[in-house]
Amino acid sequence: MSKVISAHAVSVDGYITGRDPRLGHGLGDGGTLFDWYFDGDTPSREFDGFKLSQPSARFFDAASARLGAIVAGRDTYEHSDRFGGGSPHPRVPLFVLSHRPAPELGERQTLVTTGVEDAIAAVRQAAGGKDVGLMGGGLLTEALKAGLVDEVILHQVPILLGGGRPFFRSLPEHVRLRPLEVVQAPGVTHLRYEVTR
Repeated sequence: MSKVISAHAVSVDGYITGRDPRLGHGLGDGGTLFDWYFDGDTPSREFDGFKLSQPSARFFDAASARLGAIVAGRDTYEHSDRFGGGSPHPRVPLFVLSHRPAPELGERQTLVTTGVEDAIAAVRQAAGGKDVGLMGGGLLTEALKAGLVDEVILHQVPILLGGGRPFFRSLPEHVRLRPLEVVQAPGVTHLRYEVTR
């Protein structure tokens, strides 16, 4: 069965944006979280225009190639300028989880309004046996609460942002993780964990 994976760039103090994230400026003052996408000389095989360090390209492309579909929370969708009507991944469809209508959905976008379980079920079906990606801290939290997450990938950037939108929200109990892979690269450490049940 396909796995449900959440991956995100995150500061050492746990933020996925800087201060003042808003429409049209979704990272606030935290754009440095994604500098590693462009600070190397190895082109990504998955994403046109990305030039990463060799260890980052190897890790990032391997994780990206596993995905068959992505679900994003409404805030992530809006703050990412609705992904330009497409998807954050160049070859997979995007599902948007929201409890209110989303305007201007693109051809590769589908709205799910009936909760995280239904969203992940729909995305699994669309993924065609490949893994499912989750985007957004609120969505990750709800999926963890429902016991639906198999892996968490952190692209940890060596910076303390001191504020912004935190990746992890309050959970009702501890969630244990088992380290699967650690890749040190210029400007980022890639950490892959299995969620143990």
